[in-house]
Amino acid sequence: MELSVMVGALLEGLGLSAWIFVVTLGGSLPLGIVVALARMSKFRPLSLVAQFYISILRGTPLMLQLMAFMFAPYYLFGISMDTDWKYGACAVGFILNYSAYFAEIYRSGLQSIPKGQYEAALVLGYSRSQTFFKIVLPQVIKRIMPAMGNEIITLVKDTSLAFVLGIAEMFSVAKAISASEVSMIPYALAALIYWVFCLLIEFIIGRAEKKMAYYHD
Repeated sequence: MELSVMVGALLEGLGLSAWIFVVTLGGSLPLGIVVALARMSKFRPLSLVAQFYISILRGTPLMLQLMAFMFAPYYLFGISMDTDWKYGACAVGFILNYSAYFAEIYRSGLQSIPKGQYEAALVLGYSRSQTFFKIVLPQVIKRIMPAMGNEIITLVKDTSLAFVLGIAEMFSVAKAISASEVSMIPYALAALIYWVFCLLIEFIIGRAEKKMAYYHD
């Protein structure tokens, strides 16, 4: 197989990897905030549910969770899903898993904000929602940016786990080409593409950190 054809096939697989990446971030970032607030809730039953949610999703392998979402409708409810369900199962599995990790990162950021800022905002006439979105959240984002960056870069590499559902993301394509060509070159090219993807993420996060630098601790 020519190198250009090989690269083209890998880039096609990268499209699915990028889809998993974008869908996961789009769902898990806002869901993580909700889970974090539930985890910090003074309403004990809600806090316990959030703790259990985080514990289960962080304490079991993502690959196992993907398989559970893929096959649960049939084995639990006898519902036969069509072949496209693998994409839905993939999205649900990744979003729920990463929301648990993001929730703990959000929680650490929220708890690092001094209570005096909440009290000062109340004195100035800010509502709770205004205090959260205008005062607290910008500072939280700045403080958690490095941890979020690490988790987002991990997500880039975790997209390869979608192969367990039969999704032809980039790693699956590299594996198939390597088996047919009896060569390690597809794996080397895939590694290079993953690395470039991660460098791009690092660059974007670095720029974001610089823009948030006007929030001083």
